[in-house]
Amino acid sequence: MTVPPPVVVPALIEPLLADLHRTGFTVEGVRSYLGPVAAAALERDEPIPAERRTRHDDSPLGALVRLFALSVEVDFDAVDAALPSAGGEALIELGLAERAGAALRARADLRPYADEARQWWIASDLTPSPGRGPLRPSHVTGVGGASVTLAQWTPRPDVSRALDLGTGCGVQALHLVAHAGEVVGTDLSARALAFARFNLALAGVDAELRRGSMFEPVAGERFDLVVSNPPYVITPRTARVPVFGYRDGGEPGDGIVEKLVRQAGEHLAPGGIAHFIGNWEIPAGADWTGRLRGWLDGTGLDALVIQRDVQDPAQYAATWARDGGHLPDSWMHDELYASWLDDFASRGVGGIGFGVVTLQRPRVSREPFTDLMEVTGPVELPMGPAVLAMLRERTWLAENATRDLLSARLRVAPDVTIERHHVPGQAEPAAIVLRQGGGLRRVVQVDAVCAAVADVADGELTLDQSLVAIAAVLGQDAEATRRSALPVVRQLLSAGLLHRS
Repeated sequence: MTVPPPVVVPALIEPLLADLHRTGFTVEGVRSYLGPVAAAALERDEPIPAERRTRHDDSPLGALVRLFALSVEVDFDAVDAALPSAGGEALIELGLAERAGAALRARADLRPYADEARQWWIASDLTPSPGRGPLRPSHVTGVGGASVTLAQWTPRPDVSRALDLGTGCGVQALHLVAHAGEVVGTDLSARALAFARFNLALAGVDAELRRGSMFEPVAGERFDLVVSNPPYVITPRTARVPVFGYRDGGEPGDGIVEKLVRQAGEHLAPGGIAHFIGNWEIPAGADWTGRLRGWLDGTGLDALVIQRDVQDPAQYAATWARDGGHLPDSWMHDELYASWLDDFASRGVGGIGFGVVTLQRPRVSREPFTDLMEVTGPVELPMGPAVLAMLRERTWLAENATRDLLSARLRVAPDVTIERHHVPGQAEPAAIVLRQGGGLRRVVQVDAVCAAVADVADGELTLDQSLVAIAAVLGQDAEATRRSALPVVRQLLSAGLLHRS
């Protein structure tokens, strides 16, 4: 039997919040209580170290960790003592727990969650475990790796209207309300919307929630910012493969992500940004960028796409065959694994990319820009500010002529270092590299001219004045120096290694 989602009881929300704060059931409180090893394991959905840490502890925080994070039955009196304002009965009335004899049993997962400035609590369906069996198709997930990635990479300008497409438990909507005047969240799942409604109430914020598929609930409307953690998993459309609402969008292959790319522009105000994560298929023997360029053709949208990872079909099959709670070596797991392999083989898929897509509707009539890059190593987190800065600089370059760039006064980013690599016995460097300490942590090889541009980029001289002076020092023709340097300077501006003053 499917357990009903929690319900909003306004009179109980404030007392419960006070108790959660007082008990220390916060991100930092739980990490400190469990210790680094058990806390990190729990964040990976490995509960055993946390269970061992809490097994013989009767503290209020231990009771809440065991009840909600570990789904262990806890004595009612212990929970009641941990919640002196709300009491254990409040959890029952809210639908977060139920009686189990003299104990309480969680009906929902409730976890603390925070960003750099705010503390929240997120309710979702109970975390899967081998003993609980396969998930139900209507399962609503909490804050997972994909949710965190999207939140950390989302550019966050102050906007009038924002849309969280496929809101799930509502975590992205919680982030949006901090910098959007109006937030709309949509989802095809009524159960997901119920969890989102509860989590918004628990956070004391408002957002309009609408039910429907993709952009249908907001037909004819436009937004300044659209974010989405869509059901992007590439799942075989065969009867033997179960479909889960949180991951499977019902389209063959990578059709959901393609739809987002092709349809987002219809719902963006001029200057509006759409930002989402997803998977895409890479045909065997082909470059990943070709598929994305095909989707972008004709949309009129600017695009900044960063591929973060690539899996081969077997790696992808192994990941998602286990996802629904099916254990390796079980007959069902092996059937699912084979289904994924067959599905990819039928379309000649050689790899599956994962990445972050940022689209923008230009404010003025011009040719859209398309920047597709692969960055698989560590990056600065949160990445949102750097993504927004890159988007703004790339937009300026697209909307201004070369003369405007030459007239700009540039500064080298404070996190950039210049490396000169020498072959023993040679005076001139064999390679010069600009290395970015933050942002995407790009490493760009440059020539002596562009290294000198970075060296003197302190906001005092225009780019043209710098290039003329550098050409004179190097004994080069000024016009030839401009022609060779400008493409690299544009690249450095787009990547955030240089900034306009």
